[in-house]
Amino acid sequence: MPCMPSFRAKWREPSPSSPRSRGAYPRIRAMRLAIRLDRRNFLAGLALFATARGAVAQTQDSGTLFNDGVNLLFAGKPKESAEAFDALVKLRPAIEPELWQRGLALYYADRFADGVAQFERHKEVNPADVENVTWHFACLAREKDVETARKQLLPVGNDARVPMKEVLDLYRGQGSVEKVLAAADSGPATAHRNQHCYAHLYLGLLAEAQGNAAEAEKEMALAAGRYRMDHFMGKIARLHCQLRGWKPAE
Repeated sequence: MPCMPSFRAKWREPSPSSPRSRGAYPRIRAMRLAIRLDRRNFLAGLALFATARGAVAQTQDSGTLFNDGVNLLFAGKPKESAEAFDALVKLRPAIEPELWQRGLALYYADRFADGVAQFERHKEVNPADVENVTWHFACLAREKDVETARKQLLPVGNDARVPMKEVLDLYRGQGSVEKVLAAADSGPATAHRNQHCYAHLYLGLLAEAQGNAAEAEKEMALAAGRYRMDHFMGKIARLHCQLRGWKPAE
């Protein structure tokens, strides 16, 4: 960082009649100009440092708020989780479309209208995600009704993950539970457990949106227990059971 120079001597301009005046004036002007330039460089450097430090602090704060939101959600505190995500959006509004995790917190905090808005924003950056469609559907069905949620189902691109095509058909009212489970049984045997975890998670979410608590519990308990996975959505299945007081199925 440039430093301001320190001059102990006090400069006195010679008079025009001085024999040194013709050489002194240009030198004095040059030195004064150098001082002004150094001062400007110093102030510019100071401003740049302050800006950089502010950006680092904001990034650190953003990371802390995001982690708080996720950790509070899995601690079974969706209301507090949603508030942490709200603070993150207030701090950095531009990242709101990325925050599908906030949408989950809003669903479990019973803030369904806000959840609808969040999943609609997420579509802007992730237009081929069937899971986003299902959570938007669930929030809208809980906020209004299933018929409205189906009429306002978000358009979505091709999601090649199994069994997302069959899940989407079911939410559209065109598929069946049997087709979802058959798809979950397809492909390599090593993929079946994960595919069933997703299948039962979204069967359970749909049943809950339709007001069928018994079916929702049966399906979600399978996703959280027999087909338990340790990825984010596998943990959501277990959180769902925890918040509803349901026991995962063995």
